[in-house]
Amino acid sequence: MARKNSAQGTPATAALTAAGVPFVLHPYTHDPSAASYGAEAAEALGIVPSRVFKTLMVDVEGRLAVGIVPVSGSLDLKAMAAALGAKKAAMADPAAAQRRTGYVLGGISPLGQRQPSPTVLDSSALALGTVLGSGGRRGLDLELAPADLVRLTNAIAAPISSLAAGTSRP
Repeated sequence: MARKNSAQGTPATAALTAAGVPFVLHPYTHDPSAASYGAEAAEALGIVPSRVFKTLMVDVEGRLAVGIVPVSGSLDLKAMAAALGAKKAAMADPAAAQRRTGYVLGGISPLGQRQPSPTVLDSSALALGTVLGSGGRRGLDLELAPADLVRLTNAIAAPISSLAAGTSRP
């Protein structure tokens, strides 16, 4: 995979470039009326949703954390809390998530955040050669090896998606 750094630079792409990590940018035209940013990216890029991951900010007993799960599933808050040794987790306040990360909703990348947070990557990612996630703005995904994502975010891998945790929805 060739490393690409173009005029579409974001803090996420800058972090990858500085670390010497290979990645591929996948720009697409963002539709402001899209119901789901992740599903929109998967469809626009023609990538199966299980390879496209969404970054979600979570409040885990008063501290912000990052959950990264496939867009084909949803975050299991109980599993997220357990992965971080806590009992409860809830979705973070959107304004707090934007302040903490420096990104807008729908463009929050786990990389290059203003203030890094404890991060949990759904373990399903480890079975994939590469994964896609937000590149730091709406309409830009980046592709990289899951091992690089884990290393650069100091993430732990755990089954935190509804599908991975065995609680899939109908």
